[in-house]
Amino acid sequence: MDTILVVNAGSSSVKFQVFALDGDGPIRRQLKGQVDGIGTLPRLRATGSNGETLADFGYSLERVADVPAALLVAGSWLREEHRVVPIAIGHRVVHGGPDYDRPVLIDHSVVARLERLIPLAPLHQPHNLASIKTVLASLPELPQVACFDTAFHRGHDDVADCYAIPYQLHEEGVRRYGFHGLSYEYIAKTLPTLVPEVADGRVIVAHLGSGASMCALRGGRSVESTMGFTALDGLPMGTRPGQIDPGVVLYLMTVKGMNPADAQKFLYRDCGLKGLSGISNDMRELQSSSDPRAAFAVRYFEYRVGLCAGMLAAALGGVDAFVFTAGIGENSATIRAGIAERLAWLGVSLDEKDNAKHALKISQADSRIPVYVIPTDEERMIAEHTLSVLWSKRPNVGRERAL
Repeated sequence: MDTILVVNAGSSSVKFQVFALDGDGPIRRQLKGQVDGIGTLPRLRATGSNGETLADFGYSLERVADVPAALLVAGSWLREEHRVVPIAIGHRVVHGGPDYDRPVLIDHSVVARLERLIPLAPLHQPHNLASIKTVLASLPELPQVACFDTAFHRGHDDVADCYAIPYQLHEEGVRRYGFHGLSYEYIAKTLPTLVPEVADGRVIVAHLGSGASMCALRGGRSVESTMGFTALDGLPMGTRPGQIDPGVVLYLMTVKGMNPADAQKFLYRDCGLKGLSGISNDMRELQSSSDPRAAFAVRYFEYRVGLCAGMLAAALGGVDAFVFTAGIGENSATIRAGIAERLAWLGVSLDEKDNAKHALKISQADSRIPVYVIPTDEERMIAEHTLSVLWSKRPNVGRERAL
């Protein structure tokens, strides 16, 4: 059976999923896994479609010292243990810049363009590209497709995407891009099936995880996002500050003596929940801590989500529904409740029992704005995009065996 391999490479892990193609029918997830602890204690873990354990074993540091090595280990395991030989690989790429507003088939010129965007996504882009270059070097004939976190937001009005700086810089690519687009695209695609009564309306989606942002959807299209030129903007995150006065950065460099590299490391790795609490970047640890600084970090996070909801409501001219998604949004009933309290002015009223059960709809029947919890699936979105790009080039790929 033909398969699509989806790869999401980070600094210390390579996540992967395998999707099977059933002719003209929907793709089907076969397995998912990751190689984590890269550079420290490498370990391969994988589960099947029903959650059964397929792999859980470690490797020596010498064998899995970096992302390319981790990808090769995962590829060997998939090929040797499960006979997975994909017809294509789909990659999550965080930043597509001004050049890419849709998924694209990868070649060396695409890689060169994306490498120029590394300063705009230094935590993600180098590792995304490392996995792509590994496959280009070892399997140059295997189609690879880049799927961008920025692409879904590229239809914004100029008034939403411009900064108040000389317009020449905007034309050079200094503009608001928005991120987590694959997640928002999946939610927008799912709404007509799950909650068709709001799918064409004005919907705020909160993608709340270690990386966090919010998006305003109108008729299933992104019209505004809390993130901008880079993934530092908007909500506070695990280690990133979110919205910050540019004067703070100038202060760090002129008074505190930080050079650009120091400032970049500080803003990407030492701020956010980690910086506020002085304890952890993990919301679960903060919620279980008795330290007042941990409680303050949680309260600050909820407060900023509430503020950004007001901004997005203004962009939409009203709100017809609110959706929680991603790790924190899908799993933390207490965070959802805290945010809902700050949205009471919009008419939000949660149902405590449904919220505790992580139900699809967690608002009360008389809540003026319905509130939903919808698990995201960025990997499925990447697999579908990868298949679409292949079909545009070779219409019968993945269909031959079903015909």
